[in-house]
Amino acid sequence: QVQLVESGGGLVQAGDSLRLSCAASGRTTMGWFRQGPGKEREFVAAISWSGANTGYADSVKGRFTISRDDVKNTLYLQMNSLKPEDTAVYYCAARRGVTLKYVSSEYDYWGQGTQVTVSS
Repeated sequence: QVQLVESGGGLVQAGDSLRLSCAASGRTTMGWFRQGPGKEREFVAAISWSGANTGYADSVKGRFTISRDDVKNTLYLQMNSLKPEDTAVYYCAARRGVTLKYVSSEYDYWGQGTQVTVSS
């Protein structure tokens, strides 16, 4: 069982940066997803259990960076050049498998989510 607790959300202006954190109780392949108002949950970024491989949604590529600190058992999402369309609840997720996956159904454990609001 992997427990996940996100933090770092907030209200920022367009163009600002924000870093999300996710405290994890285990080491596994992990990802970030988000769900905006009236939208389905969508993939944002993923990182392999070793940290050697990452993947990003096209909408965030070049602006967001996923990373992990296995000493601290923490997953991060650095978000730069934020846009109003990035407004969503952001979820940290972990999967029992080791390969990168980009759909929510492939993930087994979920955090409670943290709200990110970007004003124009």
